[in-house]
Amino acid sequence: SILPQKQLRWCAVGAATAATMMGPGVFVLNPNTKRDQGRKAQLTNIEAGKTIAGIVRTTLGPRAMLKMLLDPMGGIVMTNDGNAILREIDVSHPAAKNMIELSRAQDEEVGDGTTSVIILAGEMLSVAQPLLEKKLHPTQIVSGYMRALEDVLELLNGMAVPINLCSATAVSEIVAGAIGTKFVSRWGSLIPDLAIKATQTVCI
Repeated sequence: SILPQKQLRWCAVGAATAATMMGPGVFVLNPNTKRDQGRKAQLTNIEAGKTIAGIVRTTLGPRAMLKMLLDPMGGIVMTNDGNAILREIDVSHPAAKNMIELSRAQDEEVGDGTTSVIILAGEMLSVAQPLLEKKLHPTQIVSGYMRALEDVLELLNGMAVPINLCSATAVSEIVAGAIGTKFVSRWGSLIPDLAIKATQTVCI
């Protein structure tokens, strides 16, 4: 049944009065919960981000090494993919979770560069740490990063080279450069050629 408007008003007033009499809400926290504030929290977050970056640092570059992961079921996985490695890590620190989420977002949006983005974020945090110790406000640090981003984009536009998409050789070099550090690099130009043919087939 639908209550009259007057009764609805009285119900709302009664609920508000009861909430006022009960006082503020009570939060039940884990007794082992640790809470940091201010400068200490900032430095702790930086250390957590640097730790995550250090885990995948050795999987980047021509001398990259594979990581051996042991899953809960006892299986062993060997990979140098940053997102695959961080996906198997169980962390509780909020800043470390944000770093792992950054890798996942990079994998979903681009499909590559999951290790590079984590290492770059870790280096940016490392550079920010001495600035925070000099009592520089975080807003000023972020403003400096934004100005650096504008300069980098300008330099990249100047370094960019136009690519002829009709040239099979040029496109193959780009694809091979993107997947050259992956496990499929042992098959040479086979996988890049298959990827190009598949893309052209779908586009047509």
